[in-house]
Amino acid sequence: MLKLKHSRNQKQVIDLAREKNYFRAGFAVAIGVDEAGRGPLAGPVVAAAAAIVPPFSARDFAGLIGAVRDSKKMSAAAREAAYEKIANHPKIICAAAAVGHKSIDRINILQASKLAMKRAVEKTIKMMGWRIADNKIICLIDGNFLIKILQPQESVIAGDDKVFSIAAASIVAKVRRDRLMARMDKIYPEYGFARHKGYGTKQHLAAIKKHGPCPIHRRSFSPIAAVVA
Repeated sequence: MLKLKHSRNQKQVIDLAREKNYFRAGFAVAIGVDEAGRGPLAGPVVAAAAAIVPPFSARDFAGLIGAVRDSKKMSAAAREAAYEKIANHPKIICAAAAVGHKSIDRINILQASKLAMKRAVEKTIKMMGWRIADNKIICLIDGNFLIKILQPQESVIAGDDKVFSIAAASIVAKVRRDRLMARMDKIYPEYGFARHKGYGTKQHLAAIKKHGPCPIHRRSFSPIAAVVA
């Protein structure tokens, strides 16, 4: 795992300070990586990768610094607005990847999350449209683990609350998963997926008890396993 020293006095604001450290160290691209959907009882886990491409000025990100933060701390409307800015920003290249409920049941949710992250990184690099050496790309992973990629990486605990590119990835992952679960709500309306996105709310648990699990429920998760046992 690659580590750079970061000042203890560095303020914990979500800006581009960490990415700039890596650019000064000789990296050409910094990719933040995060996931959404580890906890729900249904649906896929979705990961996103957000690549920051220099050169850029403070003015380039003026509309995003302050608007991009940990997606869990944002309203749905704020996430959607930030998502549109991220997706259309000339200095950000982003992609998302999902790993479905069947794979989650087969390999467990942690491994499924890592696999989704790996796929999101690979898709983002492919979207760049130009060749760049793997050792010139730094990947900043939200969490305390590493993933199976060719590029150097750093894991950052609570990175979505500290690192701009990770926070951007967290927004992309959350919005993309929420939209997917809204589509699932139209297929399985009795479960209320559009409201709770598959999390184990009181309403969701009551629907499972009444109707039984639907095809996208995660059979390996205890509330579902108890019903289908």
